[in-house]
Amino acid sequence: MPNPAGMAAQSPPAASAEPGVPLRLDDYLPYLINRAGVAMAARFSAVLRREGISLPDWRVLAALRERNGQRLTELACRTSIEISTLSRLVSSLEAGGLVTRDRDTEDARAIAIRISPAGEDLSARLTPVAQNLEKTALAGLSETEAQQLKELLHRVFDNLDAVPAVDAETVTGAR
Repeated sequence: MPNPAGMAAQSPPAASAEPGVPLRLDDYLPYLINRAGVAMAARFSAVLRREGISLPDWRVLAALRERNGQRLTELACRTSIEISTLSRLVSSLEAGGLVTRDRDTEDARAIAIRISPAGEDLSARLTPVAQNLEKTALAGLSETEAQQLKELLHRVFDNLDAVPAVDAETVTGAR
C-alpha cells in the first residue's frame, strides 16, 4: 500500500550501535502499542462476547458499516485479517445473519460482502461503546494531541507497510 503522505519509505534503523545495552521494554514502541491495544481489546471483547461476536467480527462489521459491499481482498486489507481467516469469519457472520454475500454490482464475477440489517443494528448498538472506550483511552490528551497520536500511528503503520518482508537482514540492517 503506498504511503498516502507521499513520504518515501526509509529503511528500518539498524540494530543499536551499543551492543550489550539492554532494551528498556517500557520504552520499546512495539511493546507500548501492544500493551495499549491488548488493554483496549480485553475491555471491548468482554462487551462483544455478550453480543455473541468476537473482536475480528466487530472489525468486519465496522468496516462494512463504513463502506458496504467490499470484496474479500479489500476487507482483508481494511481489517488486517488474513484472507483465509477472514473467509471463515465471513461465513460465520453470514450464517448468523449479520452479513450477506452477493454479486458485485461493478463486476458480476466478483462477490461483494455487505452488512445485513441485523449486522447494521448490532454495529450501531456497539459503536457508542467503542467510541466511549476510545475516549477513555485518550483521557488527559487534548483533541490536538489525540489527533496527532492517530496521525503518528498511521505514519508508523505506513512505514512498516512499505517494508516488503521481515527477515533477519531487514531487522538487523546487516548486509
